[in-house]
Amino acid sequence: MSNRASSPKTPTSVEPSQGSMSRMAIVPVMFAFFVMGFVDLVGTATNYVKPEFNLENSQANLFTTMVFFWFLIFSVPAGVMMNKIGRRRMVLLSILVTIGAMLLPVIAYTVLAGTPRLVLIIISFALLGIGNTFMQVSLNPLLTVFVKGDQLASTLTMGQFVKAFASLFAPYIAGWAFNHYGKWWLLYVIYLVVGIVGYVLLALDRIDEPAADAGTTTIARCFKLLGDPVVLLCFLGIVAHVGVDVGVNAQAPRILMEHTDTVLSVATNATMVYFIARMIGCFVGGIALRHINTKVGLRICGVLMTLSAVSLAIFASVPSNPPVWLFWMAVALVGFGNSNVFSLCLGHALTVEPTRQNEVSGLMMMGLIGGAVFPPIMGAAADGMGQIGAVLVMAVGCVYVLVIGFVYKVFERK
Repeated sequence: MSNRASSPKTPTSVEPSQGSMSRMAIVPVMFAFFVMGFVDLVGTATNYVKPEFNLENSQANLFTTMVFFWFLIFSVPAGVMMNKIGRRRMVLLSILVTIGAMLLPVIAYTVLAGTPRLVLIIISFALLGIGNTFMQVSLNPLLTVFVKGDQLASTLTMGQFVKAFASLFAPYIAGWAFNHYGKWWLLYVIYLVVGIVGYVLLALDRIDEPAADAGTTTIARCFKLLGDPVVLLCFLGIVAHVGVDVGVNAQAPRILMEHTDTVLSVATNATMVYFIARMIGCFVGGIALRHINTKVGLRICGVLMTLSAVSLAIFASVPSNPPVWLFWMAVALVGFGNSNVFSLCLGHALTVEPTRQNEVSGLMMMGLIGGAVFPPIMGAAADGMGQIGAVLVMAVGCVYVLVIGFVYKVFERK
């Protein structure tokens, strides 16, 4: 970042010595980022559940709302709770809730059918959202125990790189299980086992994190941070990032199917292409962000995302035989461009408020409500205007990133 300074130490906390911990201590933390990526299977699951229960676009996209709605409710309270029990314990709690979310669909598909099955799947989505809320709030600031200052954004991006593997594998595993066994939900069985392994690894890890706040953090103090223009812009950046991320994840296969004769099992490859591009973007960003500032990073992301929105709009506007290569290029561009927006916004917010990182983290994670806001609006727009409507909604988030990148002065601390 162009105006970063060394982070002052929190007066109510004692910073641990990074040298006092083994370098291997960060490995279970990075593994937890893989478990964090389980939340992205909601897009894959939605595309299989939708035809099974004959749901409309707007109805199916409510599943993503079910997952990401909880960020609005629990993000800030989770930040307050984290001050009392510690970051590592909060991550462990989040993994336990996520394990429960993986278990319920296994029960639903082995024991139940019809409406009871759908109800259990919906409950699973809710638990997945609650667990991911706790994890996003606690896991990102846990990294500040290992890295500081200029290295934070790049390390957060590497965490997102690890998370992208879980996102990438989900549609592939579901497609493989469906084609070979007719049971796409075996994805949940595999991720259930991985989640248990992640819990054990972190439970055995030794991390000397800062002492918990002595109770000075309140929900009201967290929300007052939105009065800071820089924090507010970072918050909206995360709203835009997650809205585009989840919206493309859920809607891209339908855009392809409705404009071509592509079947679902092939169309879901759009999700894989998106996450491959995002994974590559995270890897590149993890290296590049050590050498470029936030302004340049946001400009690159905004340009790529806006080019993607324009390409998708052209594809969805062609009445017949649209150029399929344009669709795949657009999906790859938005995946690559959107990959670093989260780390840039979160890292910037944590840096400008170094003494209130737990509060900032809880507030920033509330921005993941974008994953609940964008998809149902995209679905409703698709039902009313065709897929061009969904693309126009997604474009709002893309253009926002472009604007804050090129009007960067409003993004800086005065």
